[in-house]
Amino acid sequence: MALPKQVQIVEVGPRDGLQNEPLNLPDSVKIEFINRLSASGLTHIESGSFVSPEWVPQMTNSTEVFKGITRNPATVYSALTPNLTGLHAAIDAGVDQVAVFTAASERFSEKNINCSIAESIRRFEPVLQIALDQGLKVRGYISCALGCPYQGHVPPKSVAKIASQLYQMGCYEISLGDTIGTGTPQKAIELINAVSEQVPVQRLAAHFHDTYGQALVNLYAVLTMGVRTIDSSVAGLGGCPYAPGAAGNVASEDVLYLLNGLGIETGISLDKLIETGDFICHQLQRPSGSKVALSGYRKPKRSDLVMPGRAQLDK
Repeated sequence: MALPKQVQIVEVGPRDGLQNEPLNLPDSVKIEFINRLSASGLTHIESGSFVSPEWVPQMTNSTEVFKGITRNPATVYSALTPNLTGLHAAIDAGVDQVAVFTAASERFSEKNINCSIAESIRRFEPVLQIALDQGLKVRGYISCALGCPYQGHVPPKSVAKIASQLYQMGCYEISLGDTIGTGTPQKAIELINAVSEQVPVQRLAAHFHDTYGQALVNLYAVLTMGVRTIDSSVAGLGGCPYAPGAAGNVASEDVLYLLNGLGIETGISLDKLIETGDFICHQLQRPSGSKVALSGYRKPKRSDLVMPGRAQLDK
């Protein structure tokens, strides 16, 4: 299959990125971070989550953040809402879209959210019903789609079954997460082959972590299969909680550099994205996880692209 002409990047830095960073930033910084991201041309920013502060203190005050951001009409500002309490808080905060999450591994589900996969999906039923009644689109996340830190291999058919359930329940898009980043291109292809038998490939998103440096090659592999949506985090924010010191989310700057090189349209400014990554890394007192940003990338000037004349070559 040919590469898609356009790809949407779902920026997850303000949620999936910041929730795994040790520092809990002030609301004003989170707001400026999101505003800078939207100014770069991103059309979907996961801007927070409505979960218990006891479990995810970095997401405290998501209501204040949503009410403080400057809304770009071209941008969707979404939030994670794992239960009805979170959904109602998100609706009150004026979110544009919500997301629910489960896992493809029973052991991961038990350890992460203290229930079975089946029970987690049952919990989503009223969340989806109310959200859809309110006119909110719902996105579904599946963790450990390419491997689990506890059980190891996860059969693609198991992921496909869960994806089908979420899709049938009303999730407009299913994001497949390589939570520990152990996937390789062939495994990613096998995953998309299996899941696309149950859910249209245009309704699938790739959420690949870069723990083993495989995220970009895995993304290229699934792009050739028709996947049109990629989740990423500016500056590679987040890390991998199951592999201390390892990279986590693939950096949005690196994904955009890849897409630009493939001639795929996104409408996003790489320069502005790099600047935003620099801003948030300064606030977090950490280096960027983006290889493009660390390379000192700059947009070529027109003069750089002009071939030197004969006289210059002879010097």
